[in-house]
Amino acid sequence: MAQIRSIYEFNSAIVREPSTSVVNGLRSGDRVGPTYEGVKAEHDAYIAAVWNAGVEVTVLPPLEAFPDSIFVEDPALVFTEGAILLRSGTPSRVHETAEIGPVLRAMFETVLELPAPGQADGGDVMYTPKGVLIGLSARTDKTGAEALVCCIEQIGGRAQIAETPRGVLHFKTACSLLDDETVISTAALADAAVFSDFRQIVVPEGEEPAANVLRVNDIVLVSSNYPRTIEMLDKQGYEVVPLKTAEIEKIDAGLSCMSLRWYRKGK
Repeated sequence: MAQIRSIYEFNSAIVREPSTSVVNGLRSGDRVGPTYEGVKAEHDAYIAAVWNAGVEVTVLPPLEAFPDSIFVEDPALVFTEGAILLRSGTPSRVHETAEIGPVLRAMFETVLELPAPGQADGGDVMYTPKGVLIGLSARTDKTGAEALVCCIEQIGGRAQIAETPRGVLHFKTACSLLDDETVISTAALADAAVFSDFRQIVVPEGEEPAANVLRVNDIVLVSSNYPRTIEMLDKQGYEVVPLKTAEIEKIDAGLSCMSLRWYRKGK
């Protein structure tokens, strides 16, 4: 009988080193930008945490021409069965897909491309045991989401489209998978119909960015900026690994977007 793995069981990941241009990364409003040294330190700690969770990490070189290219989850999706190259809804990030494409083609037998004219960011995509959820946002339009559903079906998966709360950058900015039956989310997304079959944990008021956690094998990576969320998850029995995210949050990012993760057969 084939072994049944959890959706968060990984043995392979891809990350990209931050470029010095990361200080010019996209951010909302007039927020002060990060320092390169600060982002690099947080990224190094992130890589170490993923390694320590039992995942082999491939580290790609920085791309100076693309300040946001540290966030490798946005231009592509990866599954055990194959990869999908996406098309960002942000003009300055569109060409990041061409940079990561050759890497994925060398690792996966099947690599699909999101057909034009749709747009989709990986940050709007959440894997669950019940199928993939694709959130509509300023970065992922309906055309792109519908095309992505078809791509996921081509590699043997299933997906459905969800709504992202107004003012939220990406779907996973406001929610994450904690285990096979549990989702953590902001109050604004807690009543979403797509979560009706899941147990819900809502982050405390004022700690909304903490909804972007990352489950990797037996651990849950959580931003150290949100102590009430950490305490809540600890009491729920999760093995929490706090990580500093003060610098990457200055460019509207969280933990999930800094890696592509999958289970590679035969490792």
